Amino acid sequence: MAVKTSNQAPKNGRDDHRAERTVSVASTGQHVTTDDAWDVEQQDNNIVPLTRAEAEKLFGPNVSRPSRVTPFKVVAAQMVLSLGATLVWWLFYKPPGAAALSAFLGGAICWVPGALFAARLRTLSGAETVMSWMIGEALKMGTTIAMFVAIAFWYHDVRWVPLLVTYLIALKTYWIALAWR
Repeated sequence: MAVKTSNQAPKNGRDDHRAERTVSVASTGQHVTTDDAWDVEQQDNNIVPLTRAEAEKLFGPNVSRPSRVTPFKVVAAQMVLSLGATLVWWLFYKPPGAAALSAFLGGAICWVPGALFAARLRTLSGAETVMSWMIGEALKMGTTIAMFVAIAFWYHDVRWVPLLVTYLIALKTYWIALAWR
């Protein structure tokens, strides 16, 4: 079977290798459909990006405006929400001390790893790759798990309901930031 060695679309608009594939496969008695993997790759190369005018026509005039939401603003919002939830738990839970501290720790479980990830993004300064994002997310997940485990082992007076509710409130800040964009 002939193998196409390039991902580039043919310059003359014809795929000369298709005839070779059809003939060589037909001689072996196998049936081949025309929509094989090579055709899919060739179709992907025909993507034309939108011009600025087309993008503004489709998505509105603010499409090229940079986002107002930065990772540090999201972390700051998480801190504010977790402190607000801590205050609510302090005011309405009896006895207030352990519940408020548990609520604060629940918020911290969310924003401390987020702050570490945001600081990591700032230090990369334009050298972002998929692998660096994956490493950052792995560190973020590892920090979150380590904080949950540390609280479970060393803070014996933990109140799990305030901790988990505040953690989830702070975690949903990402969705609020996404909608706010």
